[in-house]
Amino acid sequence: MHTQNHFDVIVIGGGPAGLTAGIYLSRARLKTLILNEGTIGGQMVLTHEIANYPGVENINGFQLSNIMKKQAKTFGCEIRSNIMIKDLILDKAVKTVILSDGTIYTSDSVILTPGGRSRTLNVEGEDVFKGKGISYCATCDGDFFKDKEIVVVGGGNSALEECVSLTKYVSKATIVHQFDHFQAFQYAVEEASNHEKINFIMESSIVAFHGNENLESIDIKNLRTGEISNFKTDGVFIFIGYVPNTEFLKDKIKLNQWGEIVVNTDMETDIEGVYAAGDSIAKKYRQITTSVGEATIAAMAASEYLHKKQILQFTKN
Repeated sequence: MHTQNHFDVIVIGGGPAGLTAGIYLSRARLKTLILNEGTIGGQMVLTHEIANYPGVENINGFQLSNIMKKQAKTFGCEIRSNIMIKDLILDKAVKTVILSDGTIYTSDSVILTPGGRSRTLNVEGEDVFKGKGISYCATCDGDFFKDKEIVVVGGGNSALEECVSLTKYVSKATIVHQFDHFQAFQYAVEEASNHEKINFIMESSIVAFHGNENLESIDIKNLRTGEISNFKTDGVFIFIGYVPNTEFLKDKIKLNQWGEIVVNTDMETDIEGVYAAGDSIAKKYRQITTSVGEATIAAMAASEYLHKKQILQFTKN
């Protein structure tokens, strides 16, 4: 039996952007629902240490996520996690979200904050050894590699910072990067370069993973010479960016060539009453703080939209 519940705003996604939107909307006395397909907190919960969130010291992503969640619920925001969205109808005055369990939610406005997920290498053996030596989360799996030798793939801030964090556990870490330079901030490059446990293999990429029960070695291709060599390792951590979780939005809203949601400065999408924020939108920088800022704008814009809509309806009546 289908149930139907109406809200002022439905927020799709429960990472830092979604939770921030929930805080602002519910505090504005708007009936708000956050729907999240996974664990509340998104990619934020995978961050071992957050050192650049203004006004907050010595906190990890899981802790910050719980604080945001508590704030949103305190103001009256409803939250449903571990759900599956079956369909969305966004191009009507009343928006509709249909879940796989048959539940139907409607709202006058929607804020999209689905975030993203770790990008994979898509090479031989990667699917076989996921969770058996291949990881995409230092916080989740670092402790499993105590006193072992690992490889970290990537050349951005995440790769270098997470590699440094992994040195708390491992005996040796080797960074494999496809270019001859890093795409990270200088402080991250210097910290990794000066660390006694970290080595580098540049202008190279992993082309295959090998092992029996667990990962035992990788094939590394030198992109300058074409030479392929086998490299023994106990584990590989991959930090090469993300893919926006927007597959369910295809043909429903304007996306760019990378699958990112296109928004204007007010976080408006191409559909009236639908806004977006966080790591799923088209933008240059992706940080918790940028997601929080965008969600603040989206929530305030949605509030204004609903207020104007209410005045218009009152005038007509």
